[in-house]
Amino acid sequence: MNYERLLQIEKPFFSHEEVAHALNIQPASAAVLCSRYAKKGLLTRLKRGLYLRTETLRYLEQTDIFRIANFLQVPSYISLLTALSFYGISTQVQRGFIECIAVKRTRAFQVREFSFHYVKIKPDLYGGFVKREGYFIALPEKAILDACYLASAGRYAFDIPSLDFTKFNKKVLTELSVMYPLKTIKYLERHYAKIK
Repeated sequence: MNYERLLQIEKPFFSHEEVAHALNIQPASAAVLCSRYAKKGLLTRLKRGLYLRTETLRYLEQTDIFRIANFLQVPSYISLLTALSFYGISTQVQRGFIECIAVKRTRAFQVREFSFHYVKIKPDLYGGFVKREGYFIALPEKAILDACYLASAGRYAFDIPSLDFTKFNKKVLTELSVMYPLKTIKYLERHYAKIK
């Protein structure tokens, strides 16, 4: 059965082109096959042309979930409370809710119990992230600046007391803050910490 051969694909998610290669069939046939398996519940469609085996959903590690987040909308990086929680700066835990920054569009993807949210920012604010284990994530200081930028524009809300400001690098925070409008800095100063 073709599905058993799909188990040989060791990646947590894959394209129908990778299925075509694994099964030695044409990409168009692989697309039809993936669609059929998705209807049967064997595969879960992440987005057009991108799938994962449904049975692996419950075993996904955080690294895999963050990689999926980066693939669902390209380019993007993990940020906001998702990143702040990852770094242990926020006590708010968002189970199954992943927040990202993007430059193309604001949108959301629902993949079974996982909800991936993308917030569009200006291209000149897109930066301040690193690559870790195959995914892109904001530096802690960039994550808080992204949150303050969106909050100062009335586009985001988060719990101020849940943050531990002793974990931010003030030098990095100051360096990254120069790319943001004064409104963002004032919001940060008013609610969180002083940037000198």
